[in-house]
Amino acid sequence: MSEYFIPALEPKATQGNLTNLVAERAWFEPERILVSRPLGDGWQPVSAREFEAEIRATAKGLIASGIGLGDRVAIMARTRYEWTVLDFAIWFAGAVTVPIYETSSPEQVDWILSDSASVAIIVETPQLRETVTPVLNSNVKNCWVITENVLAQLAYLGRDVSDQEIDNRRNALTPDSLATLIYTSGTTGKPKGVSLTHGNFLSECGNVVMGAADLFMKAGGSTLLFLPVAHVFGRMVQIGAIRAGLHLAHCPDPVGRLPIDLASFKPTFVLAVPRIFEKVYNGAEAKADAAGKGAIFRKAAAIAVEYSKSLDNGGPSLTLKLKHGLFDKLVYSKIRHGLGGRVEAAISGGAPLGERLGHFYRGAGVRVLEGYGLTETTAGATLNLSTAHKVGSVGKPIPGTTIKIAEDGEVLLKGPIVMRGYWQNDAANKEVFTEDGYFRSGDLGKLDEEGFLYIVGRKKELIVTSGGKNVAPAVLEDRLRAHPLVSQCIVVGDNQPYIAALVTIDPDALKGWITANKKDGATLAELTNDPDLIAVIQTAVDEANKAVSRAESIRKFTILPVDFTIAGGHLTAKLSVKRHVVHKEFAAEIAELFG
Repeated sequence: MSEYFIPALEPKATQGNLTNLVAERAWFEPERILVSRPLGDGWQPVSAREFEAEIRATAKGLIASGIGLGDRVAIMARTRYEWTVLDFAIWFAGAVTVPIYETSSPEQVDWILSDSASVAIIVETPQLRETVTPVLNSNVKNCWVITENVLAQLAYLGRDVSDQEIDNRRNALTPDSLATLIYTSGTTGKPKGVSLTHGNFLSECGNVVMGAADLFMKAGGSTLLFLPVAHVFGRMVQIGAIRAGLHLAHCPDPVGRLPIDLASFKPTFVLAVPRIFEKVYNGAEAKADAAGKGAIFRKAAAIAVEYSKSLDNGGPSLTLKLKHGLFDKLVYSKIRHGLGGRVEAAISGGAPLGERLGHFYRGAGVRVLEGYGLTETTAGATLNLSTAHKVGSVGKPIPGTTIKIAEDGEVLLKGPIVMRGYWQNDAANKEVFTEDGYFRSGDLGKLDEEGFLYIVGRKKELIVTSGGKNVAPAVLEDRLRAHPLVSQCIVVGDNQPYIAALVTIDPDALKGWITANKKDGATLAELTNDPDLIAVIQTAVDEANKAVSRAESIRKFTILPVDFTIAGGHLTAKLSVKRHVVHKEFAAEIAELFG
């Protein structure tokens, strides 16, 4: 099949804007708890009425500070309650939100503020204010700080602005009005501003909420956001939660507080990138190994995968049910407990999850619904649903979206979720849209007979060996990362006689391995040439190679003395490897692999 379309569940909006989602919820269900904000080690509930009132008060302060219709206002902060309030307040003021990752460099901030012509920026901390102050241009009139009680500050500044002024601003916005400029951190080149409209988000969130009603509209349902809302994936779920009346909370410090916040808030579903699911799995395996129960864990994992696969093939046998029930008490229940105890499903996106992990989590009682999309498609363009789910696929198109596979295998997309275009970049727009209006995703994929999409790899990431063999790196990289000791990897070999790989080691898993192998005191730099560590990684490479032909298999690899990180510039905010950065920084190591 080369094309598939699902009719929209929610028609394309012809009037209104995103502010209506808050205003209507406050009008029809004023006492409904929409959001909870952190309070000590607990949570303070915020009703729809209180939420709208705080948004209005904040918007008045923005207006009093000179923010006009269509002005761009940047937010540079982690995922937190104030981010959501400020996002909607900017829209209530008739302005446009420009997200900036708090990990961005001054050079990146400078580019985004200049290219977007932002007139104000809101940063999270005084430290971030110090970071951005040197690059603030004359166009930026205000720099507010969230931790300096910015919501109260703005409410005070706007005390004389009338509700009528707010309503005038809101009513001036249509579905075609620009809602946000999201700069793609991307893996290549200078960031481009993706222009997403109110209509883009209304179509995306409306159809996702209706299609995944069992998640978003579940009685007593809730979600804890810990991915960056500066990324379109988190932003879509934030808006979708408000659209659905789903109880929403934020975790700004996933490294330090995620287990605590999951345990106290107890969400019914979460969203995450595949690396999170890999870390949970690898951490559980490493913990089991340390306790001398590694064999039990691996048997439990195998049974979970077998059980999940049986659900697609007539159901589990009685023997399999009994084994599954035993391991549910011993292993699976502990994994669910680690996610808060109430999580029934998770949405995964941003990178391929891998069939093995998908089956493991479903078998362990957590359906991981993998989706696919880009910033340019307002997040999800496809999504697996509870009612239409194939592990290994990224699901069917979001209702209202058409997917077509080009002759060269590229995934093409069309529909109301596709961006208006790149901000002030006609050349890029001409390049990325086909003559008949389809968006070129840059990804390679295939559709099955039921309309499920399978992503094969990135068009621009395809490696062509000197022998003319096309190799999709993701197939090998996904399987390599499945090993507990492997943090990241990148497959190389363009115009070379064979395929090779750079491998980084997971720092947490390495600690356990060092102890178990009596190499106390050894550092990663000292272990990169250690025969025992090399042998372990070789087994992971051998396992990955089983998925491909000999011509596509990894012949050589090297272990790097550092891990890839966001801070180091190797990873994007959604934890995708910036290949061009890695290729440049480790050019000598790559050359040695082919020497």
